[in-house]
Amino acid sequence: MIPRLASSWRALDDTTWEFKLRKGIKFHDGSDFDADDVIFSFNRADGYTGGNSSFRTYTKGKSLKKVDSHTIHITTKAAYPLMPNDMTTILIMSSDAKGSGGSENFGIKAKDFNKGTAAIGTGPYKFVKWKKGDRLVLEKYDGYQGPLAQPWSKMVFRFIKSEPARTAALLAGDVDMIDNVPTTDIAKLKSSAELSLSQGISNRVIYLHMDQQRDQSPFVTDKKGNPLSKNPLKDARVRIAISKMIDRDEIVDKVMEGVAVKAGQLLPEGFFGRSSKLKPEAYDPAGAKKLLAEAGWGDGFGLTIHGPNDRYINDAKICEAIAQMLTRNGIPTKVETMPKNVYFKRASKGGPDKTPEFSFILVGWGAGTGEPSSPLKSLLMTHDKSKGHGASNRGRHSNAQVDALVTKALATVDDAARAKILAEATEVAIGARQGIIPLHYQVNTWATRKGLKYNARADERTVGLDLIQAQ
Repeated sequence: MIPRLASSWRALDDTTWEFKLRKGIKFHDGSDFDADDVIFSFNRADGYTGGNSSFRTYTKGKSLKKVDSHTIHITTKAAYPLMPNDMTTILIMSSDAKGSGGSENFGIKAKDFNKGTAAIGTGPYKFVKWKKGDRLVLEKYDGYQGPLAQPWSKMVFRFIKSEPARTAALLAGDVDMIDNVPTTDIAKLKSSAELSLSQGISNRVIYLHMDQQRDQSPFVTDKKGNPLSKNPLKDARVRIAISKMIDRDEIVDKVMEGVAVKAGQLLPEGFFGRSSKLKPEAYDPAGAKKLLAEAGWGDGFGLTIHGPNDRYINDAKICEAIAQMLTRNGIPTKVETMPKNVYFKRASKGGPDKTPEFSFILVGWGAGTGEPSSPLKSLLMTHDKSKGHGASNRGRHSNAQVDALVTKALATVDDAARAKILAEATEVAIGARQGIIPLHYQVNTWATRKGLKYNARADERTVGLDLIQAQ
């Protein structure tokens, strides 16, 4: 991690971290940056309910105290070595961004950011204007005091939803760079001497979540479409059987056109805390059939797979491919995809009492902390809002051993010991229980005009500062 707003940090004891804040930093409106802004931003994130996911994976169980204008102490109930990692997920806002003068004003709305009145940061570029569905304009902030370079006087981010239109804009010279290059266009763009491509495997795993809580699941039926009195997805043997029915080679080679990497766990090779034992599940129809028979579902059942059609690379196509694979292996599967703004609301809280609506869903998760602790905590720990556990556990997977292992890992300071515990937790949650079904890791592609180069990021973000002049 590179110090920016924090000049240093250290653990004072097992449950207390001290963060020293950089002095002399000013927000884009000229106000001074200090401890009040950090506390305001943290508390706002902790209580934020405007999205379909929660920040509580990163905020729950932490208490912030202002020691002086540029020193903060953060306390936890138990040892927590990932404190610096978690704090990188919360962007710091000015507590006075609305002119309220009070650090407890959490009434900031989306419109305040859209107008720019709340879009007040400390970074190298400041907000100029935003037009919905069209563009975001930033300009160089002359008062910037941080360590980052400012290579451009102005940055314009254009929002071009149509994939063909995005590619056409680059080819026509209307834009300098595009992200989310469609897999169907990669070969064409690679062949152009006027363009350069950057690719990198991401830390985002595309996976399937299954309803493991309800005795009767709304989108699980018999083969004729009639409701079942028993939910087969609650049986780990059935979940493993479904995983064996999925041909990941076909997904990577045909659906993703080679631009993806098969997954067998939460993070790709090279990341901290991975299991050396878990490999991508091999396509094994015979093994799947045997497991279904053992579980009492030898005659199969019906499913509906739900997913977004505008969130992940080729997401709707992946849903279609999985449905075909399951159908030809004895589980007739329907497909329903929808825009992400509709999908995630329904997938997270569209059911009774704001519970997850669907039974079998396609989702993705990027591990922002760089290790499997955050997806284990969010996706596979027992859902408990009061503890901040299972915040995105839409399948409601629950297992006491997994909970205990993740809790232990989160409190283990020694890196080698923590890595071993995380690997074991993953082996139980995914290997033995198939709490989720990993499919593949996304490989992201950016294309730039000649003379420019983009440094591909594992977190999939398109950051203007990572666009540089080619050497």
